[in-house]
Amino acid sequence: MSQKKNGSVIAIITCMFLYAMISFVTNLGAPAGTVWKNADGIDGSNMLGMMGNMMNFLAYLFMGIPAGKMLTTHGYKKTAMIGIAVGFIGVFIQFLSGTGDMGQIAGLPTAWFVYLLGAFVCGFSVCMLNTVVNPMLNVLGGGGNRGNQLNLIGGTLNSLAGTATPLLVGALVGQVTKDTQMADINLVLYIAMAVFAGAFIILSFIPIENPTDKKKDAVYERSAWAFRHCKLGIIGIFLYVGIEIGLPGTLNFYLSDPDNGAFHNLGLYTANAAAIAGFVAASYWFLMLIGRMIGSAIGGKVSSRMMMICASGTAILLIVIAMIIPETNTINMPTFTGDSFSMAEVPTRALLIVLCGLCTSIMWASIFNLSVEGLGKYTEQASGIFMMMVVGGGIMPLIQNALADAAGYMFSYIIPVLSLAYLLIYALWGSKNVNKDIPV
Repeated sequence: MSQKKNGSVIAIITCMFLYAMISFVTNLGAPAGTVWKNADGIDGSNMLGMMGNMMNFLAYLFMGIPAGKMLTTHGYKKTAMIGIAVGFIGVFIQFLSGTGDMGQIAGLPTAWFVYLLGAFVCGFSVCMLNTVVNPMLNVLGGGGNRGNQLNLIGGTLNSLAGTATPLLVGALVGQVTKDTQMADINLVLYIAMAVFAGAFIILSFIPIENPTDKKKDAVYERSAWAFRHCKLGIIGIFLYVGIEIGLPGTLNFYLSDPDNGAFHNLGLYTANAAAIAGFVAASYWFLMLIGRMIGSAIGGKVSSRMMMICASGTAILLIVIAMIIPETNTINMPTFTGDSFSMAEVPTRALLIVLCGLCTSIMWASIFNLSVEGLGKYTEQASGIFMMMVVGGGIMPLIQNALADAAGYMFSYIIPVLSLAYLLIYALWGSKNVNKDIPV
């Protein structure tokens, strides 16, 4: 019994480590976009600047189901190690995009296309790692509130890594100009490659039990799609990831834009504008960290449904207020200017959007937990489908930033408001399992 318990502890710690890696690589897309959007040929397009993020999440659409099958066929450890190796390759390709002038293709920088390829490959990696982490923690926790609690704890480390990424990129870039290159953020890429290499070596020595071995002989009369609450949860995952990425990503663009951004409009644009904007965006991820720590503490007592109702309702209120109040209404926030910590004047609406991090912090684990409740042997299949729907983190921010190009940054936040309204309805009504007659 003691040996089995120790094995579970090692498996849980491993999942927590992978959770952090997922966020570190994923969150590189939006801040790196501030570099690419001002390059010659892209010329300030928010939509094209968000394409790296889009490519990262697009990989989920292609890899979601295969990743689930890999998990069933090869088990947790092998799937994780393959994902780590692919991640190293993806980051290395992104590193190559900053090694020199590669000319242009169809008026766009060739190096940008190389960067997009690297982001796409990284997407395959984080998709596989996500597929491993979520169901394993849910199973190790025994499902229910305990499974949700473990996912929230892992999400805390996920947020810590997510906080560090835009902060580091902003500090390294400073002021964004047409001459800014991916090479300016090589330190972040070096860290990512080192983490992948280290994780691969460590995991090769850790024995991880594969809970799916017990289900090899299971008979699948239906599929996860037969459960209404699962189908609606799949849509919820799609929208949620779009919210999570779109809120800070668009905020970073809104603040740092040298032509139409908030700092420019308020006469506050400085050489450290990108660093300040990056830190403000990083504050969102830091509040997600705080929110997940709180969620982890209360997760065993408060239901996922109640968490979702409170979080989605509060987030809607915060964003609507942010959209209404004038840009000239400002507040001082602690930021890192690239050289030191100081207070910086930012629009109050930026702070309200940052506070949404407390709300979105518990949503991934809660939606996942609500969606797979009562699925039994269909849980792994559902996990693969959920991974496909993470593509929402690429599609929804792309739509939001296309709307920002056409109608302004703040109007574009109508996209996350509508998405949050759906999640509120899902928590109130759609998350109930009305298919309990299906054998699991």
